[in-house]
Amino acid sequence: MDGVDLQEIARARALELPAAGFERPFGPEVDVAKVLGKVFLLLIPVQEIPVVVLKAEPRDAEVLRATHPEITPGYHMNKRHWITLNPGGTLTEEFVRELVTDSYLLVVETLPRARRPVDPETFLAGDPGSPRADGPVAPVDGPAA
Repeated sequence: MDGVDLQEIARARALELPAAGFERPFGPEVDVAKVLGKVFLLLIPVQEIPVVVLKAEPRDAEVLRATHPEITPGYHMNKRHWITLNPGGTLTEEFVRELVTDSYLLVVETLPRARRPVDPETFLAGDPGSPRADGPVAPVDGPAA
């Protein structure tokens, strides 16, 4: 998948998530997705190549970087808590959407309970295909009806 497609998939998933939206605090080339003012995704060009930067649990980030050459430490972010998705390789649309959802939920977990747009523990509970209960990556669908 090329960088434009990678960013379009990430942007579309971010916009599906409750209380999420985009801003451009760093100028017109960098789109920043936030949930209630907290960053969970960046769409940026690195050496003119579109990439996606996401939050990740440190242990998950290590595993992802070890198993996917197109996943590297977070560009201009804390290298333990952020990852960069680069174009090419074997990343699928579903996997990118899962990583965006996980990044969002990591940030939501840090919000005061009264302000959370969703409960991170139950947000994906209605999806029978959810690996969330058994693994670090959430499913692609939104909240259960």
